[in-house]
Amino acid sequence: MDCLFCKIAAGEIPSKTVYEDAEILAFYDIEPQAPVHVLVIPKEHIPSMDGVTPENSDVVAHIFAKIPKIAASLGLSGGYRVISNCGADAGQTVPHLHFHILGGKPLSLTMA
Repeated sequence: MDCLFCKIAAGEIPSKTVYEDAEILAFYDIEPQAPVHVLVIPKEHIPSMDGVTPENSDVVAHIFAKIPKIAASLGLSGGYRVISNCGADAGQTVPHLHFHILGGKPLSLTMA
């Protein structure tokens, strides 16, 4: 499989890691859309939200349990946004489930 995020999770491609445990990895986005822009991925390859099943949904729950701790470690005390794009029409550019944590300034409420 030629998945960018799988290669990052395996350490084959370097990233600026924010958090890591046995199941997930959080790292800075290389094209930030906010002053703080971190991606949180499962180490297991799941192509998108459409690939979440009862068998692998525990990792998504784990991600959501860790996101507040990751956000706090980044100093996002004023709030933050969590986004997951699903499919090309939604803007998903890497076919590996990931969640964007955005913050560090007041964010616009408009949707593209």
